[in-house]
Amino acid sequence: MRVVCIYKDNQDYSRSVEEWIENLYRQTGREIETMDPDQNPGFCEAYDIVEYPTIVAIANDSSVRAMWRGRELPLLNEVLSYMI
Repeated sequence: MRVVCIYKDNQDYSRSVEEWIENLYRQTGREIETMDPDQNPGFCEAYDIVEYPTIVAIANDSSVRAMWRGRELPLLNEVLSYMI
């Protein structure tokens, strides 16, 4: 399973996303993949990602298992369940 956080740097929400990512690592020892939507427009188009930040859990068959959109970030346990 692949979990990706798509967000843009230097936005008003960027600091909270980076703190969330750091908190995930500190509490679980797991890192989440991050992606800049401007650098990966094909990925965003393929998964219909138009709102940032977005966290998406993608299965090995490329299907979306879960997606969280917007500034209200999910609980760490919600995302961690897709990282195991």
